[in-house]
Amino acid sequence: MPTIGWFEILIVVVIAIVILGPKDFPVMLKKVGSWIGTAKRYVNNIQNEVSNIDIDDETNNNKIKKDIKEDE
Repeated sequence: MPTIGWFEILIVVVIAIVILGPKDFPVMLKKVGSWIGTAKRYVNNIQNEVSNIDIDDETNNNKIKKDIKEDE
């Protein structure tokens, strides 16, 4: 998988400043940062839900095993 170095990032920033202009560039950075933050929170929530499901499944499996042992 290719990596992005500082030189490539610098080129993208320079092109963005030329296209957007120096006034709108900080506004766009703020919007992109907000989108990234929203995406990270969304992914984090999904990961937490999956973790909770795994914990609930393990708890239910343990209860079922105990019930089976008690019935024997």
